[in-house]
Amino acid sequence: MQPFRIHKGLVAPMDRENVDTDAIIPKQFLKSIKKSGFGPNLFDEWRYLDPGFPGQDQASRKPNPDFVLNQLRYKGASVLLARKNFGCGSSREHAPWALDQFGFRAIIAPSYADIFFNNCFKNGLLPIVLPEHEVAKLFNEVAAFVGYELTVDLERQVVLKPDGTAVSFDVEGFRKYCLLNGFDDIALTLRHADKIKAFEAERLLKKPWLAHGI
Repeated sequence: MQPFRIHKGLVAPMDRENVDTDAIIPKQFLKSIKKSGFGPNLFDEWRYLDPGFPGQDQASRKPNPDFVLNQLRYKGASVLLARKNFGCGSSREHAPWALDQFGFRAIIAPSYADIFFNNCFKNGLLPIVLPEHEVAKLFNEVAAFVGYELTVDLERQVVLKPDGTAVSFDVEGFRKYCLLNGFDDIALTLRHADKIKAFEAERLLKKPWLAHGI
């Protein structure tokens, strides 16, 4: 998992409440057993005018010119600004995968669905919670200034605006530690690889029959 320390990026506004995970990555794309390749189908039913299906040639599709991520001013955005209860609906981990693989590194919203919020941290995506009035200000500023960028400093726990204004946010200590170091659940376990190997070696000395398959 890629570590998250300081990230500066263009902001794209998703001006909708209660965006659910089926909108983030529609159900027909969940058939893959791989953890990659979901970025092209992020917000598929909103980004395109034609129906999408797995394995489709994206170059032949009809983009929706009114959808925010298809607008030239937001091309390459890596910070998503959203409204309350973002990521509600089913618990699919594919939703943060798709956001990350599309290029987003952080999301800013007043609130998130619990499971989606947890899944973001486990996949290197930083979900920032700010008060609703602060989020509303950001929406106004993004609309007013083309090329509006924010800097997210996880270590200091602040969002820096272009004028230098710092907006602080909270993040639980263990989650912060994992993001700063790029640790997912597997990487956390592998920190103790030597102890695990020693335990397994001792176990097999005491119970050698465990080394034989059935």
